[in-house]
Amino acid sequence: MHFRKLLPALAAGILVALSGIATPAQADINIGVSLSATGPAASLGIPEKNTFDLLPTSIGGEKVNWIILDDASDTTKAVTNTRKLIAEDKVDVVVGSTITPNSLAMIDVVADAETPMISMAASARIVDPANPKTKWVFKTPQNDALMADAIAVHMKANGVKTMAYIGFADAYGDGWLGEMRRSAQTAGIRIVAEEKYNRNDTSVTGQVLKLVAANPDAILIGAAGTPGATPQKELASRNYKGKVYQTHGVANPDFLRVVGTDGNGTILPIGPMLVYEQLPDSNQLKKSAALYIGKYEAKYGKDSRSTFGGHAWDAYLLLANAIPEAQKKAKPGTKEFRAALRDALENTKELVASHGVFTMSPQDHNGLDNRARTMIKIDNGRWVLAK
Repeated sequence: MHFRKLLPALAAGILVALSGIATPAQADINIGVSLSATGPAASLGIPEKNTFDLLPTSIGGEKVNWIILDDASDTTKAVTNTRKLIAEDKVDVVVGSTITPNSLAMIDVVADAETPMISMAASARIVDPANPKTKWVFKTPQNDALMADAIAVHMKANGVKTMAYIGFADAYGDGWLGEMRRSAQTAGIRIVAEEKYNRNDTSVTGQVLKLVAANPDAILIGAAGTPGATPQKELASRNYKGKVYQTHGVANPDFLRVVGTDGNGTILPIGPMLVYEQLPDSNQLKKSAALYIGKYEAKYGKDSRSTFGGHAWDAYLLLANAIPEAQKKAKPGTKEFRAALRDALENTKELVASHGVFTMSPQDHNGLDNRARTMIKIDNGRWVLAK
């Protein structure tokens, strides 16, 4: 008799216990990451992966599950990873990929699933407002257009009248060539030769011979990571005496290691974080960059900093800023939360990060301005502010 009276109470207790177990899992925020930790872009993806290892496991008072996959610098693998993260891991947002071709390939998947994505690759095509699918896509690196303008301005100020270009035979290289044609024309600089090469090519002798024969005042290498050293070392072996420029895609210690002394004097635009110690105290990015680099170098060693790790850190800052806003409207793990998170990202205003200050809008899903760039040169294996 007494046992029968206890049954309702026991049942209620079991329900409470079960609901207590289920609720945290339902409230977890799942963040999926696809990056290039191996393959030709490994020197970019490894510092990104290292940065994710530094991140907290809670945002907005909720537990965060960071689900990190390697796409091996391969476009097909990046798409496979994205589908898995969305369909199997039920992520609320996708971060990645490291490189432009992979990021472009992921857009259709996240748009169809109505899941926000933050790319860590540079091309403006990733967030092209003319493409309705980029409604769901944001990115942390500076647009190549912003950096191309900085190069053209520097070239003009230093007497460059003719230039040549060699870059990757993919979306990254093509994007840079297009932007440089525009920037050079605006600056009154004539492009006298254009060449391409593949990320995994071990020799670019034929292309470099054509560039040198054109005798330009300067040569821009549109590459990223350690493969950017291949044409630079070939130019040095051919005794090219003009100015050599690189893109912000080579701003990591592995590139410095591979290019060696052949990199001396190279000029490139970068996010100020890489040389934050050389910035004036009045620069609003100095404190934010110091916070990130201090954490990174405390774990991975002095001078291990990389511009690419900064792009991963800035993706975290965007999410840490947007997630609490999305939580006001919906629970993580729901379609409504993903939509609210997308809206919150798009409404980011004056968020000071490691590379720049983000202010997003429906027409601008990158949100960086001239505060996110500075010109540097390589001097005996060190990054130094260019005059």
